[in-house]
Amino acid sequence: MKIIFVCTGNTCRSPMAEALFKSIAVTKGLDVSASSAGVFASPHGKASAHAVEALFEKRIALNHTSSPLSEEHIETADLVLAMTEQHKQLIESRYQNSQGKVFTIKEYVTGTNGDISDPFGGSLDVYKQTRDELEELLTLLADQLLDGKSK
Repeated sequence: MKIIFVCTGNTCRSPMAEALFKSIAVTKGLDVSASSAGVFASPHGKASAHAVEALFEKRIALNHTSSPLSEEHIETADLVLAMTEQHKQLIESRYQNSQGKVFTIKEYVTGTNGDISDPFGGSLDVYKQTRDELEELLTLLADQLLDGKSK
């Protein structure tokens, strides 16, 4: 399965989600591919320093350059997980072939509405809160994929 995580600029939430999920997948022996992109990302930008530091505390390296979401991303992904409802709506309106494979992370994992808040410009503690929320959701996602209970 190929999963792409999507946020706005691809410097905070989606790169953290990608790195966290890859780490969780390895730990659980889950055979998946993960990547990330942003709906308004500039190509070749760097990950936020606080995002790098928040993951470093978990012993996860974040060597990342930003990538704008493209038609190719959508076509090759089995699952597109957006950080917010607004991201999801934007993706569905821009990419016709995204229907049925775009969800917010919370929607897909828990069946509830809700967004992952954007830590951009916030303190390291704000980034850690976002990291911890993502880690909890992505651990649940990995367990669901292992159990074959994903959508």
